[in-house]
Amino acid sequence: MWKRNIYFLLLVASLTACSEPDMPSPYHAADVTWQHSKANFHLTDFNGKSRSLEDFSGKVVILFFGYTHCPEVCPTTLADLAQVMHLLGKNADRVQVLFITLDPERDSPELLSQFVPSFDHAFLGLYGDAQATAQAAKAFGVSYEKQFNKNGSYTLDHSDGTYLIGIKGRPLLLSPYQQKTEFLVQDINMLLSVGR
Repeated sequence: MWKRNIYFLLLVASLTACSEPDMPSPYHAADVTWQHSKANFHLTDFNGKSRSLEDFSGKVVILFFGYTHCPEVCPTTLADLAQVMHLLGKNADRVQVLFITLDPERDSPELLSQFVPSFDHAFLGLYGDAQATAQAAKAFGVSYEKQFNKNGSYTLDHSDGTYLIGIKGRPLLLSPYQQKTEFLVQDINMLLSVGR
């Protein structure tokens, strides 16, 4: 019996040794394509136009979920993305930054149209009703929850990563909050070159 167990362990060890090692990802951001293979949204931009991911085919999409009353994470991320667009130079024309509000109760189209482009004129803000917002967040694995204050107002605790989506809708990468701008630029340029 023990000989059979030793033989089995040796067989498993030899098979493991023969398998190909995982290749490191060429991207700084994590590839989450497998996790969100059917991720999409059906929302409205602040100009009143219905939008989904397919509308931006041919461009790298940078997607961030947040809200305009956010005290730190959202404005910091949008400021960083404005810097990324500047560093991309001519390639910025082939990139679309989308800000999806998680707070449709307060983030009206008018407010989004003032807040989002204040970071970069090409940035686009998207909104939906509570159900459409929840569906978009769920599709991308974004969590959010209201935290009420004593005065009755609230903030939102929410996921803070930024999605980078290739020009054909794949791959889908997730970049952490406060990722170095040069890393974002490198990943975006790689997504642009892969799609050529």
